[in-house]
Amino acid sequence: MQKQEQIVQMFDKIAPSYDKANRILSFGVDKSWRVAGIKRVFENTPQKSVDIVDIACGTGDMIELWQRLAPKFEREIISLKGIDASEKMLEIAKRKFPRVEFTQALAQNLPLKDESADIISISYGLRNVVERQQALNEFNRVLKNGGLLLILEFTKREKGGLLALCRDFYLKRILPTLGGLISRDKAAYEYLPNSIEDFLGKDELIKELESANFSLVRVESFSFGISSAFIAQKKAQNDR
Repeated sequence: MQKQEQIVQMFDKIAPSYDKANRILSFGVDKSWRVAGIKRVFENTPQKSVDIVDIACGTGDMIELWQRLAPKFEREIISLKGIDASEKMLEIAKRKFPRVEFTQALAQNLPLKDESADIISISYGLRNVVERQQALNEFNRVLKNGGLLLILEFTKREKGGLLALCRDFYLKRILPTLGGLISRDKAAYEYLPNSIEDFLGKDELIKELESANFSLVRVESFSFGISSAFIAQKKAQNDR
């Protein structure tokens, strides 16, 4: 079985407990990271009416926040689509948001038209994409010229210092045990710290974005660097 298929099957298995586990394991702070990322996007989006696509949407955390925050920034959402490779995650998302269009697809092979979105978001899902550079190229293809990409992610952690030691102890020792108790799948929550360790550092991710024809707008870290938001803009055709 290919690695991408294994990752998708893992998320299928933990889908029923996914929302509960997220809130408990992050002490609820993951929601504040998502809110901050969305705010930064709206602050850098001049359009008043926007088409939004949320990739690796899972059970719909970002879908709910896009809907709730748009009016506060005087934005009208023309269309809001959720895309995820996990069938079981999407089943939950569809029950929670019956009026939203959801599609099962891989991030590196989006069933979307060229230049059809003003904003694309992917929260804590990019490190689960095996063909990452192809996915970034797809995001660029689907975005309109000047459109924004929001990536929320756990990048590779810096070593050293008391904070790093505490963070690593939680991720390596406590999180897998708690996650296993909640989901009854400890292996899935052992995957999380390992996937962060195997992922890119911030500078490496920025280089990959640039290779996919994005220009960086903003990088912001949250909770002492545990999570980071990357906002990148699709370059216009004549800027390539």
